[in-house]
Amino acid sequence: MEGKVGLGLRRDIAEEILDSRILTPDFLEFAPENWMGMGGAWKRVMDRAVESFPITCHGLSLSLGSPEELDWQFIRELKSFLDENRVTIFSEHLSYTKSRNAHLYDLLPIPFRRDAIDHVVDRIRRVQDLLERPLAIENVSYYTPVAAEMTEAEFVNEIVERADCKLLLDVNNVYVNAFNHRYDAKEFIGALPLERVAYIHMAGHEQVEPDLIIDTHGQPIIDPVYDLFEWTIQKMDPVPVLLERDFNFEDLEQIQGELTQIKGILNRHWEVTHASA
Repeated sequence: MEGKVGLGLRRDIAEEILDSRILTPDFLEFAPENWMGMGGAWKRVMDRAVESFPITCHGLSLSLGSPEELDWQFIRELKSFLDENRVTIFSEHLSYTKSRNAHLYDLLPIPFRRDAIDHVVDRIRRVQDLLERPLAIENVSYYTPVAAEMTEAEFVNEIVERADCKLLLDVNNVYVNAFNHRYDAKEFIGALPLERVAYIHMAGHEQVEPDLIIDTHGQPIIDPVYDLFEWTIQKMDPVPVLLERDFNFEDLEQIQGELTQIKGILNRHWEVTHASA
């Protein structure tokens, strides 16, 4: 799937994707929690997707930074889902989403601290052992650092190295954080272990104040994010790239235009199998 461009399978656009009317992704991404245990009509939709496209999965609820024990029953069910659906890449957020077993329905930042690194590395290693596959962890957007002892790049690097895992590089999240926290996005990306990137995410955001951007996955990608993406891919080998769109599906041609624009950037710099298509 190196150099392929995918789209998340959302119920609002599932029929459009599977019938190939306007949207033509190369692969699909599931949020497994939204499809595990599904039956009936939506199970048939999922089965069609698996038969028609390569599949990646991007998890929402491992909660790698939480203090309580991992949910091993859920992880066993997740393994079955990934295996049954021939999932090629499984990724999760470098964040936490639960506290005292309460789901917070948000991706909250893990403090950039050494004790947090020890905690997260141990959890990633144990998850990988049970899943029998590498985990790709995503750099998340955050709006305030919490008790930081080091930079975010140092934090990510040490976790990836010690856990022997992969990295999901979200270029829009880097842009959002660089804008909000006033650092250089290219310098940040250049400090990451790009040889460990398994996957890239691209998305849109919303500027709500002159000095604040919110990561939304609901707006078109802006030119500076495309520019950062183009700069980034020249530093690394080909990997799959996903367009994240979580809502605002009214203009499907605009979404297809983003898929096409991402492919065009890849074709300028990577030799990929769809380059002549």
